[in-house]
Parts: sequence; C-alpha cells; structure tokens
Amino acid sequence: MKDEEALHLIHREKLKKARRWVVKIGSAMLTDHGKGLNHALIDAWSRQIVTLREKGQEVVLVSSGAVAEGMARLNWSERPTAVHQLQAVAAVGQMGLVQAYAESFSRHGVHTAQVLLTHDDLSNRQRYLNARSSLRTLLDLGIVPIVNENDTVATDEIRFGDNDSLAGLTANLIEADVLVLLTDQNGLYEEDPRSNPDTVMVKAMPANAEPLMQMAQGGGVGRLGRGGMVTKVRAARQAARSGANTIIAYGAEPDILARLFQGETLGTLLYATETPIVARKRWLAGHLQVRGTLRLDGGAVAALTKARKSLLPIGITGVRGNFNRGELVACCDPQGTEIARGLVNYSARDMEKIIGQPSHRIVEILGYVDEDEAIHRDNLILL
Repeated sequence: MKDEEALHLIHREKLKKARRWVVKIGSAMLTDHGKGLNHALIDAWSRQIVTLREKGQEVVLVSSGAVAEGMARLNWSERPTAVHQLQAVAAVGQMGLVQAYAESFSRHGVHTAQVLLTHDDLSNRQRYLNARSSLRTLLDLGIVPIVNENDTVATDEIRFGDNDSLAGLTANLIEADVLVLLTDQNGLYEEDPRSNPDTVMVKAMPANAEPLMQMAQGGGVGRLGRGGMVTKVRAARQAARSGANTIIAYGAEPDILARLFQGETLGTLLYATETPIVARKRWLAGHLQVRGTLRLDGGAVAALTKARKSLLPIGITGVRGNFNRGELVACCDPQGTEIARGLVNYSARDMEKIIGQPSHRIVEILGYVDEDEAIHRDNLILL
C-alpha cells in the first residue's frame, strides 16, 4: 500500500513538469445539464488555461457541447438518435459554442481556433500529419486550439462516438504529457455511487489495470452526451499508448486546472506505465510498416543521433521505395545501416526532387511546402 501511495505521489508531482496538456470538457458541465452554455464556468476554465499558458504550458482544449447547445437553442429535451438530426443540431450549437470560447479568451488577449476532426482524419496517415502540423502551428502562434468532432459531416462509420475518445486520440496526436477529463463527477469510483453511496473513489491506478473497466461499467449514453466512465477509461488507455497520464476530475471545482498543476490530489489519476519515448518508439516500430528508405550523409546522421534534430532534405542522398506523405520510412547511414525510423512529410516522388537541397528551396522546386523538414524530430525514433 505504501509503495502504491508513493507511486501515486510521484505521478502527481510529474504534473508540475507537464508541458503539453489536453483538457476535455464534457457536455453536462458546459451546458449546466442542458440549461444552456454555462458562461461562468467557461470564463473560469478560460482564465485557468491562460494562467497555465503564462507558466509555459501548451494547452489544447477538446470541447463537447455543440449538440447540447443546439438542443438548448432549439428547445429539444432529448438527444436525437438519427445522424441527420445530430448533424443539424450540432451545426446550430457549434455557432454558440465557438462564440462563447472566443469571447471568453479574448478578454485575456488570447486568440482561439476551431479544429473539427473526424475519425478518418486521424486514421489516415496523411491527414494525421496535417492535423498534427496544424495544431502544432497554432500552439507555436500562442493560439488555443479548440477541438471538437465534426458532427456536421460525420457518419456512423467515421464518428468518434464521444469526445472522450477524441481527447485520447488528440493526446496521442500532439504527444501530450497529460490528459484532463473534466466531468460532473469527482472521479472514478470502485462502484456506481448512485447505487452504493459508500463506495470509494479511486485515487490512482495504472491506465491499463484490469479492474478499471469493471469499475467504469454503468455509464453510457446520457440525455446530453454519449460518454460515461467507460469511455473515459478507454480514452485514458488510448492516451497512455503515447505515455500520457490521465486525470478524471470534477470540472466545477474551483481552480481545478491550477490545483492539478500543483500536484494536488484531486480526481482519479490513471497513469501510463511507459515513458512517452518508449511508448512512441513501440508504436512506430511495431504498428506501422516501413514503406521506403532514405540514405543520409554523415552530417545528417550526426544531426539525428547526436544533436537530436529533425531530418532536413539537404542531408538526404538517396530515396528508395514508393511511399506517400505520412508513411513510415527507414533512415540509413552512408554504409546502409538503419539508424532511425520516422513519418515522412513528403512522398517518394517529391522527396527525390528536393534531396540535397536547402529547405528554403522546397517551395521553389515543388510549388508548395508542407514542412521545412523531411521528418520532424517528434515523428522520428532512433534505433
């Protein structure tokens, strides 16, 4: 028990060093259980996110609430089940949701950006890189990205189904250090507190622990949203695949984000059992097929292995294979020994045109530029 408590405290302390956060806010919290957007809480969360940014943290906000806000605007009491009705009500609600966030953050002099995703955007390697690049650029510009599922065009086949899953995938996408799921519950309990008021809340547990899913049973589709504790546990497990820890906490708790940042024991902490670099290396090495090879010169090899920099086109001497943007390629030294693998930013056809060239010439040669790097260091694993 003492070892478990010590491990819990260690993971809580890590939150103080977490640089990249994904914060997901559920429909019930955002809309005061369907009464309409809770502007007071939106202002409170915005202020806390701005404070985190001032301390050097990067924050991506995943927001539910479009359907719930649309229901409130249309005076609907029950969430529709037909896809075309969900698409329509989401389109209505998204207007109010985006406006509320934009006005709230603007009071702090911070810009926001709307990012709408579907499952297909993150399962397709090229779209994955496009989404990743867009989010990274927004963060670099000091803008708070607000991610939501693109309900207006989503179908049953490509729906995430709940924004907990979207939040977990977003944590993977940007390699977040921590995923915070703000909900109307204090955390995850060992049993359903509605049927057992004496049940105990879980303070901390590995995200892949066997008992978690059983504890989470009893949630499901509610009047406003599709999430429950089951989807939150699944999101935590998804986030853990890239080494991110997850916290499930009560969103209306005063200064919840600031207090979590200080390591205060609030909510349920579901922690990753692998470091981010080990988790990502396993994913790149084990879940994607190598589609081609890049031969590097000595300078590029040194830049990758010693300086841990990105791979630039100028350091590439040869291209082999027929790969597309976003696919996995092997990187070999001048002797042909594989030293790294990574997700490439250009197709084999385009890469052959820009190898050996400085990055500023990419747009001149290709007529466009996706990235200055052939492979960004965040998408490259040394072997």
